[in-house]
Amino acid sequence: MSNFFEYKNIQVNYSSIGKGSVIVLLHGFLENSSMWKGLLPLLSKKNRIITIDLLGHGKTENLSYIHTMEEQANMVNYVLTKLKLRKFNFVGHSMGGYVALAFAVLFPEKTKSICLLNSTAYSDSNEKKASRDRAIKAVKQNYKTFIRISIPMLFSEQNRDELKPKIDRVTSEALKTSKQGVIAALEGMKIRHDYTSLLSNDKIKIVLILGEKDTVLDFNTHIQQIKNTNIKWHKIKHGHMSHIEAKEDVVSIIKKFR
Repeated sequence: MSNFFEYKNIQVNYSSIGKGSVIVLLHGFLENSSMWKGLLPLLSKKNRIITIDLLGHGKTENLSYIHTMEEQANMVNYVLTKLKLRKFNFVGHSMGGYVALAFAVLFPEKTKSICLLNSTAYSDSNEKKASRDRAIKAVKQNYKTFIRISIPMLFSEQNRDELKPKIDRVTSEALKTSKQGVIAALEGMKIRHDYTSLLSNDKIKIVLILGEKDTVLDFNTHIQQIKNTNIKWHKIKHGHMSHIEAKEDVVSIIKKFR
């Protein structure tokens, strides 16, 4: 069921289900709250689950030409404040993880824990920034083709045939993202800050889930971010879409780590 709050003259979509400890689910780039559909029945039995469509995604409107992670975090804070919630556990997939980390910097007193699901505290490398610029150019030329090509690549190659119906559904949802929303997110991710200092913050519990065959975040590169920290981590033997490719494993980790 869709619910809306007005934030800076735009409509923001959110949902709330269940009772108990608050878990805020933040989706990734080209996704929306519907991506959590398979997890909600499993997580909401003993928790209050909040989902939010990030700026320019799902049923939440665009705010500007660049949606920074800080602006996204401020919007999330607005929704949670309107719901009269004070302290939360975050699960952020990919871009959603970047938003959760930005939230923790801006509102540390409200952040209890963060599950970085196929996400990273690193900022974009120069190579990655150049890749984002190429993506922006492709989106401007034909953003629907960009989406249709991009989504299947998020899944590990071994799963693409078996999961084709689910990949088609993810693609269908992604195509609901406006061109402006796609570009604003790419621009925002490109300029995001490095948040690795948070990984040594003992006041916020963090767990990292990485895909062994993730084509977006190379496992061997991104596992290095937790070197010399006490961060717990889990390796999923799949791609970037762990919440679909290994749903049961992800739910088990989320339930245990908080």
